[in-house]
Amino acid sequence: MTRFTVNGDPVHYKMDPQTPLLWALRDASNLTGTKYGCGQGQCGACTVHVDGVARRSCQVTIGAIEGSFVTTIEGLTSDRSHPVQQAWVAESVPQCGYCQSGMIMAAVALLARTPDPSDQQIDQAITNLCRCGTYPRIRKAIHRASAVIRGGDPIAAAPPPDISDADAAAAVPALTPPRRKR
Repeated sequence: MTRFTVNGDPVHYKMDPQTPLLWALRDASNLTGTKYGCGQGQCGACTVHVDGVARRSCQVTIGAIEGSFVTTIEGLTSDRSHPVQQAWVAESVPQCGYCQSGMIMAAVALLARTPDPSDQQIDQAITNLCRCGTYPRIRKAIHRASAVIRGGDPIAAAPPPDISDADAAAAVPALTPPRRKR
């Protein structure tokens, strides 16, 4: 049995200690914000924090982090109010969105150790892959979040509407697939 803390809650996994953290989080804890990308630690879609350090969860076994503190995208905030999350929205970073939780976790870790990073520091620290190529917006969002964290003006953009908010949901146009020609 492996024991550590996930998003502030103690967990006890009755899984093989060689199980990658990614699968324990997704399958046993139902924390599906951490994405499976390449399974080789290259893409960063599975990035979480282990004791405050950004780690590729597909490459970390649960046995290796006994007693550690793990934070996933779900544990970052309960209401998407973290300055990085707000900057992501304000700068329209997400496109397909698949890499975003890993990108956000990597950016939060960067800003925790380097509160005012240069473009070069961002490029060196954020090695996550974005297949949509939103890197310029990612860099801009990190700079924006950095300014807020250092005491700048709060980000003006509100978090995305809650799906349970009927008025907000009604304001979003429905997407209908194009009709196929016969």
